[in-house]
Amino acid sequence: SREYPQVPQVACFDTAFHRDLPRVAKLLPIPRRYDAEGIQRYGFHGLSYEYIASVLPKVAPGIAGGRVIVAHLGSGASLCALRSGKSIDSTFGFTALDGLCMGTRPGALDPGVILYLLQTLRLSASDVETMLYKQSGLLGISGLSNDMRDLLKSSEPPAQLAVDYFVYRAAREIGALAAVLGGIDALVFTAGIGENSAEIRARISTASAWLGIDLDPEANLSGGPRISRQDSRVSAWVIPTNEELMIARHLSLLLGLG
Repeated sequence: SREYPQVPQVACFDTAFHRDLPRVAKLLPIPRRYDAEGIQRYGFHGLSYEYIASVLPKVAPGIAGGRVIVAHLGSGASLCALRSGKSIDSTFGFTALDGLCMGTRPGALDPGVILYLLQTLRLSASDVETMLYKQSGLLGISGLSNDMRDLLKSSEPPAQLAVDYFVYRAAREIGALAAVLGGIDALVFTAGIGENSAEIRARISTASAWLGIDLDPEANLSGGPRISRQDSRVSAWVIPTNEELMIARHLSLLLGLG
């Protein structure tokens, strides 16, 4: 900005898509005085979810106006509950540490664990921060890698356990968001793991079969876009995300170019 002071700087917040979450979905059950300090659930991956919502009418018009859970599964991972293309809830909260197990982040964690690390094991706040952001999740469980591709190739029990946990958490939170929506019409996979790992899609879909998902194994292996059988009560899809394009669209509107 010092080199090019005349060039406008634009911030495109990854939380903006979730700004109209219901009050109870934003709320954190701590003393209300902290709410005034902005401590609430914000949700992230908003640009990805906004993009998926924007292309659903073309890719899958039958579900675009319904109840959809989008699974953004990558090194960072989260779920979002959409109703008529609007965010109703997500698994991320105040920070991008909440919710699903990720490459190096733990996802939802009992706050008492943090207190124990600080007070009993005498870790510093900096050490705990490093652990939470860089040493946990798939890497922490497996002791091998934060990359799902490495873990799926490995025969080591800790690697297999990491994959099992990733699938378990995703299936558990899909169930929770289905409850928020009062049932679902479709499940959409996106991002690095969601778009490229037929095995993870199959395992999560199988664990979520009770919702009415009947996976089509051949369609899943070929990458979709629809990966459920035609008579499946709840459909399943693979739709590539494009956060960069979403940023470009916002910028174009802001500058009056489109």
